[in-house]
Amino acid sequence: MKKILKTQQIRYVSFGILGLLLGWLIFHTPSKMADTVAVGKVEKTAEIWTCAMHPQIRMHEPGKCPICAMQLVPLKQYTQSGMDPAAIHLTKEAAQLANVQTTKVSHRHPEKELRLYGKVQADERLLQNQVAFIPGRIEKLLVNFTGESIQKGQKLAIVYSPEMVTAQQEMVEAVKTKLTQPEIYEAAKEKLRQWKLAEKEILALEKSGKIQTNVDIVSNTTGIVVARRVNTGDYVAQGSVLYEIADLTHVWILFDAYESDLPFIQKGDKISFSVQALPGETLTGSVMFIDPVIDPLNRVAKIRLEISNPGGKLKPEMFVTGILKSTPVQFRDNLVVPRSSVLWTGKRSIVYVKLPGSAEPVFKMREVELGPVLGADCIILSGLKDGEEVVTRGAFNVDAAAQLEGKPSMMSQDAPQSDGVTLSHPVTLIENASTKAYKHLTIKVSGNCEQCRDRIELAAGSVNGVKSAKWSADDRILHLEIDESLTNSDVIQLAIAQSGHDTEKFKAPDEVYKKLPECCLYRK
Repeated sequence: MKKILKTQQIRYVSFGILGLLLGWLIFHTPSKMADTVAVGKVEKTAEIWTCAMHPQIRMHEPGKCPICAMQLVPLKQYTQSGMDPAAIHLTKEAAQLANVQTTKVSHRHPEKELRLYGKVQADERLLQNQVAFIPGRIEKLLVNFTGESIQKGQKLAIVYSPEMVTAQQEMVEAVKTKLTQPEIYEAAKEKLRQWKLAEKEILALEKSGKIQTNVDIVSNTTGIVVARRVNTGDYVAQGSVLYEIADLTHVWILFDAYESDLPFIQKGDKISFSVQALPGETLTGSVMFIDPVIDPLNRVAKIRLEISNPGGKLKPEMFVTGILKSTPVQFRDNLVVPRSSVLWTGKRSIVYVKLPGSAEPVFKMREVELGPVLGADCIILSGLKDGEEVVTRGAFNVDAAAQLEGKPSMMSQDAPQSDGVTLSHPVTLIENASTKAYKHLTIKVSGNCEQCRDRIELAAGSVNGVKSAKWSADDRILHLEIDESLTNSDVIQLAIAQSGHDTEKFKAPDEVYKKLPECCLYRK
């Protein structure tokens, strides 16, 4: 009897446990189950389809891209608790495959290396003219060609001068009345001195009374004849230039510095330079003068060095190549990043910062304000902190991943939400194939530099119907996304030509082209 009661109790307990289990299964809801998911678990959102070539395209079902007809691929969107939704998460394998490398931001003293070109010139302070102190006729030139070296006191020419003959006769007559009329004697003697007649010649004339018909012109300096202005038989007036003479024991080195280089050049800076005529030899000089006026034709200012020139090795008009290393004083303690880490979008400069505290690489776009570019480094004025880690290689690959995931990138600063999925801007979330699509267009546009790029993209973007414009100086191709119902290639090309850049169909007006900066002049 006791055995039967025990068996019944076991059955009741079993039925009770089974009932509780069935009740839990029936009345338990999925939302309650979600509460038991641990924080940090990854959940996959609704699947979105995109184009690998046009990541702004978003569709809720597979198909073909309405722009290029490529097969759409699934866009993987993930959300993670505690993770920044704008961050780009890469696996270690993906970061290694994309060759992503990072560097810590730090305070450094970078140097900007300027390469300057110039010429050797004679020192203007050592240029002299040899003039005729008396009027007359050149009977003979003793120095006949330019480039000849002369010494101070050397005879340069023989001149016949009637005025000198008259002055000598006056001197001879004044000697006779030297005791009774000393003033006339001294005046006649002084006249000969002013005409550069030597004292020994005056004394000889006083003693002998013999008048010389020809007078020697002697050099008043030492140097090189750089120009000869007279020939034998020429009549010259008093003060006429016979020779131009340059002293080349000291010379100037004049470098051309463009406007963009001037902030990095200070008086006293050292410049090392080389000359093709002196292979293997490097000379050094200090900046003694910076031209305060820009040449209106070639848009440069002259930078002057003063160099001793023993032996005359440096000759005027020789070409020289100089190197100046400088860091502006106001930027000597700023944060510095490698130039390769910065992506320029025309208006913005961005870097990708590696977020700490994650086992796998996680990056986020950061907009920064740049100072000058010094060699391979960029000065950071704001946007980064000391010790932060930025992508220095593979930044374009990280940006491409951001664009494909619809997150902020160099092409889109904001990422609005759409249907619970983070989308890049501008984004076209297409519901069906009948939605209006933009056409991709390429145009050949002439240009040289970043200023050209900004000008071209601005001109193209000002045309109604142009969605995006991207120009590259490497291949000079402008990539456009346009609405064909609002504009066409001819309208866009005409707008670009009016801004100063030749296109495939239109040439920029000469008056507009000539006003472009020196670095933008592509017609060479």
